[in-house]
Amino acid sequence: MIRHILPLRLPLALALALAAAAPALFAQTPPGPAEQARYGGLHAAAQQGDAARIAALLAAGAAPNSRDGNGRTPLHVAAFARQGDAIRALAKGGADLGALDNDRYDAVTIAAVADDEPTLALLLSLGASAKLTTSRYDGTALIAAAHLGHDSVVRQLIAAGAPLDHVNNLHWTALIEAIFLGDGGRRHQAVVRDLLAAGANTQLADRTGATPLALARGRGYREMVLMLEAGGAR
Repeated sequence: MIRHILPLRLPLALALALAAAAPALFAQTPPGPAEQARYGGLHAAAQQGDAARIAALLAAGAAPNSRDGNGRTPLHVAAFARQGDAIRALAKGGADLGALDNDRYDAVTIAAVADDEPTLALLLSLGASAKLTTSRYDGTALIAAAHLGHDSVVRQLIAAGAPLDHVNNLHWTALIEAIFLGDGGRRHQAVVRDLLAAGANTQLADRTGATPLALARGRGYREMVLMLEAGGAR
């Protein structure tokens, strides 16, 4: 597992190893088959997408924000399972749309990491926030989506007011992660383009002092270099 606090100067080999290991940064823990089999009440109804059962349980006094062994509420379970009707029923019944599980993920970040545009759009329409600090890396849903190249999700989050220049505890922004942890391909290019168009700060550097432009040059990502230079990056 990557440590939260990194050396002030990273040798090139270590930096590349860190980039290769980057998928672990946003590892989430959806409920597995054994957990699902043990679920009852709202958690089971959320997993199954049974909105009528959710409404009945809530009317009978079930706690909308009850937790399973990993701190997941029924809303987390419904988000992982992409159960839109269950999400609506839980929101109507008072579910906390910003609840964090034990890994400090909210439903918005769960949908962002899964590249699940419909669930994300639903959550945002119900009033969920794109501005929360989430994960053990003190990141955001936008940083997670940018890292993974989920360009359409990034656009949704930007439109919802996600903080463009949030710096996580690895000292990375969404723009930095899209470049340094991205593959340089079409979707990551789109992420960089959209972040720049939205006004992301191009001068915020990583812990080594490298700016987004320097990182793009170092990775050999010509298209990103051109975008950054056109945006006045140094």
